Amino acid sequence: MTVFKVETYVVKPEKQQEFKTLVKKWVTMKEKEPQKFKELKSWKMFAQMIGGNFGGFIEMSEFENLADFEKFTNRMERDKEVITSILSGFMNCIIPATYSINIWNSFM
Repeated sequence: MTVFKVETYVVKPEKQQEFKTLVKKWVTMKEKEPQKFKELKSWKMFAQMIGGNFGGFIEMSEFENLADFEKFTNRMERDKEVITSILSGFMNCIIPATYSINIWNSFM
């Protein structure tokens, strides 16, 4: 059963450029080190265009099942490069109260 991790958050206005740099770093890492991302079937990022909160983003990560999601999450949480160069910067760029994470599955 395919599952999706859906994250939503708002980036601080003064951190927009720093955030863009972090996203580019993440994409580059995905391309250069595909073995780190082997369980990740797809990843999409969307920016709020009309309505909602300025600086709003949604990320959708697709996994074959919950077991693959757990493997991927555990690997990322143990990866020093991800933690120090991406995750810590990400947390500094967002408004913490706006962050949410949900796991969705296909309905039909």
